[in-house]
Amino acid sequence: MSADLAHSPEFDIVIAGGGPAGMAAAIWCADLGLSCCLIEGSSSLGGQLGWIHAAITNYPGIVAENGADLLRRFESSLPNNIDRVYGSRVVSIDAAELAVTLDSGRTLTCRSIILATGIRRRRLGIQGEVEFLGKGILDSGSKAKSNVSGKRVVIIGGGDAAIENALILSESAAKVTVIHRRAGFSAREEFLEPATKRSNVELITSSELLSINGDDVVKTTTFRSNASDQSREIDADAVLIRVGVEPNSEFVEGIVDLDPRGYIVVDRNCMTSISNVFAIGDVSNPAAPTIAGAVGDAATAVKSAFSRLGPNS
Repeated sequence: MSADLAHSPEFDIVIAGGGPAGMAAAIWCADLGLSCCLIEGSSSLGGQLGWIHAAITNYPGIVAENGADLLRRFESSLPNNIDRVYGSRVVSIDAAELAVTLDSGRTLTCRSIILATGIRRRRLGIQGEVEFLGKGILDSGSKAKSNVSGKRVVIIGGGDAAIENALILSESAAKVTVIHRRAGFSAREEFLEPATKRSNVELITSSELLSINGDDVVKTTTFRSNASDQSREIDADAVLIRVGVEPNSEFVEGIVDLDPRGYIVVDRNCMTSISNVFAIGDVSNPAAPTIAGAVGDAATAVKSAFSRLGPNS
């Protein structure tokens, strides 16, 4: 924390989430003279930038080596006088009183709330998925490329992320098997077409992973064919799960409107169904979950809040 919040009990804006959207919102608050507190559940800022280990080439005006590189650039733009809370997340909001409660028990009051809590990777909810984290279950394909040399990798998923990672890992792995529950892949042809030509890539459709097995590390995976209802095991040294994402919005369920998938519904000003409560970035933008989109949402929300509230007197 950059300041003792006991001396600043009220803020113009409290921002929940320290990824690109949250950081951009904090920068705009400082630019418009609005006091803010930036709350991040982990020990450092960045959010999903920590997921990106490849080059970022589609953010206007910047080519970054990876997410960590772009994070350094974002952090360098953050004014030093912005209040920050690390290692504590927002667990509830009081829409009537415009207050947020943290998992530490602390409650902060404000004039507007900006929700920038992002998304998380969806889990399968199967045996071994939690037990083998860090013991064969991979966090990133590009990050683990050198670690799977000569090994057998199983990837779960059928979209761009699954097939792109299959291409990356097949450059060093002995065998990559992609298992997808549907009859066809949704990945773009630019990924799928070369994957079908890799001799060490096997694509299995209409099948579901049942369990990840092993002792101290991953040794096999068990999956079932939806067509035959037969189960079989595949030897595996590593598993990568890419079955989509879901929004971090549970803490506002029943408070603001959510769509059927749990994304926060907002208007063109990024305002939720509750006045002076905004949502920005991936938690409210399933159509275009991008860094550029998150930063644009941040400008929209803060400028909208400013026009409604004006600077705090």
